[in-house]
Amino acid sequence: MNIPTINLARTGTNIVMLRKAAGLTVHDLQMAFGFNSPQAIYKWQNGTALPTVDNLIALAALLHVRIDDILITDHSVA
Repeated sequence: MNIPTINLARTGTNIVMLRKAAGLTVHDLQMAFGFNSPQAIYKWQNGTALPTVDNLIALAALLHVRIDDILITDHSVA
């Protein structure tokens, strides 16, 4: 059975690419999410954390993509 898992590092790299393609800065995202600091966004981009589901939905809207376009998955055999 193939079970997809999220590749954090590749997803983070993808968030950076999509953010830049949308013409947004880290500061732009920080303001859009109402975060006091950009730390969470840097964690997403560095692949050390994923956005929560509600933030993922908002991020997809801000980047004008689908959630599936943000998350990079690997398939493993279980």
